[in-house]
Amino acid sequence: MATTIEVETEQPYSVIIGRSVVGEIGSLLREGTTRVGVFFAPAVQVLASQVVDQLTSQGLIVVATPLPDAEAAKTVETLSSCWDVLGQAGFTRSDAVVSVGGGATTDLVGFVAASWLRGIDVVHVPTTTLAMVDAAVGGKTGINTAVGKNLVGAFHEPRGVLVDLDVLAGLPIEEHRAGLPEIVKAGWIHDPVILDLIEADPLGALDPSSSVCEELITRAIAVKAEVVAADLRESATSGLSREILNYGHTFAHAIEKVESYSWRHGHAVSVGMIFAAELAQALGLLSLDDVNRHRAILTTLGLPISYAGSGSWDDLLATMRIDKKARGAVMRFVLLSGVAQPAAVNNPASDALEAAFLAVSSPQ
Repeated sequence: MATTIEVETEQPYSVIIGRSVVGEIGSLLREGTTRVGVFFAPAVQVLASQVVDQLTSQGLIVVATPLPDAEAAKTVETLSSCWDVLGQAGFTRSDAVVSVGGGATTDLVGFVAASWLRGIDVVHVPTTTLAMVDAAVGGKTGINTAVGKNLVGAFHEPRGVLVDLDVLAGLPIEEHRAGLPEIVKAGWIHDPVILDLIEADPLGALDPSSSVCEELITRAIAVKAEVVAADLRESATSGLSREILNYGHTFAHAIEKVESYSWRHGHAVSVGMIFAAELAQALGLLSLDDVNRHRAILTTLGLPISYAGSGSWDDLLATMRIDKKARGAVMRFVLLSGVAQPAAVNNPASDALEAAFLAVSSPQ
């Protein structure tokens, strides 16, 4: 049985979560849609074909286009080629695009939709754990540049999201594992039951076919839906701020940049949460028990908790200074004072930052 989560933003949309739900794709399109551009990652061509067949059977004109794999898709060149596809096919504002793929595909195709004719509909069909709980919900779109990750983009909410959990059966275990840090993050910032579920059954969390994994994915999506509904454009100064979704991401994005995006995003976020926890403890905000709990949960899932890459502290620090959360010369970190107690911290003391780096650089 499918679960539907409503994202109550200015333009509400539904996230349908279940197994064998590809047949629901047409229900997420606006009435009157005539053309649909299906942009898909090469690894999920079979699912993309099923999506195309479903849409074609409903009388829609479908243009299917493969994309480069993973982060290689998130370039200006690929964006331009997608515009060319839409232009040559005569796409208008009454038409739509569909993404079928992981987080990079979702980010790129969302930006294609946001920028074509200043905004057309997009429906996301995420095919990785990471994309399901992160990129597909919330309306953040973007591409990478030589300067940094996701620095060029737009807020553009989807028309709907279709999460077919069956697709995870064909996902390599390491790819699934790399999506789990975003679920763990949701537990730390807002839903402690997620942490309890993982601690009680880590093997269930690692098995995409398990009921535990299904509940974890559903809960993580529900967290993101609630947060973005309260603060779509990361502008809230009080209450439930979208900025909390960046927990662990400041250091993670720095790792990704200095390592030329050779790290999996989830692995970087895993280490980034350890950095954030160590920084919070160095500032007297978070208990040692909570820091150790971070390490224990991520370790039991087989995720990295330390950084031994090629980037120096100076390189990482310089990259963090141009993170999207930065405000001019002010560095901002999302830190915790306890479970489900996140807050933004400006310009933490340099000795605390260095202490956190040393802690995360030490083999555990």
